[in-house]
Amino acid sequence: MCYGKCARCIGHSLVWLAVLCIVANILLYFPNGETKYASGDHLSRFVWFFSGIIGGGVLIFLPAFVFIGLEQDDCCGCSGHENCGKRCSMLSSILAALVGITGSGYCVIVAALGLAEGPVCLDNTGQWNYTFANTEGHYLLDSSTWSQCKEPKHVVEWNVSLFSILLALGGIEFILCLIQVINGLLGGICGYCCSRQQQYDC
Repeated sequence: MCYGKCARCIGHSLVWLAVLCIVANILLYFPNGETKYASGDHLSRFVWFFSGIIGGGVLIFLPAFVFIGLEQDDCCGCSGHENCGKRCSMLSSILAALVGITGSGYCVIVAALGLAEGPVCLDNTGQWNYTFANTEGHYLLDSSTWSQCKEPKHVVEWNVSLFSILLALGGIEFILCLIQVINGLLGGICGYCCSRQQQYDC
């Protein structure tokens, strides 16, 4: 299989993952589908870091489209040397992959911090607080404590589910971009295609 085909497969996967990250991040702004909590500044501060929109979304689209176009990219032919231009393109894809690693890493870190701190909610004292901020994330293992949040209803489940999704998606994006770093390095050094026959076909 050509290294370029592998890159294209990674690129298509990243596009869908980026779209899902953006959707998950947007949903964090609307607990239970309501907008009043965002306008009233009653959301976790980590929601406003745009980790899924920027990190797992926009910064992933760039490498994704670069990877998708690698099979047609010959890097200006590399002075007429057969297959050299494609090797150049594969090596340059490493830079795009590093952008993706940065974006996905940002998404993972912010999602993990959001899970550890917990949501802002109206607690038993009638105050809006980070009720689980001092639990060091142990509240995640004890769902019986989630009822301490009176409003928004089910906000803990909402935040835990969506931040967990962002954490998982960002992690997959990170791994795929890391794979492309290796793929780009192999494609650039060892040749664009794995076999001599494929080299003539590329």
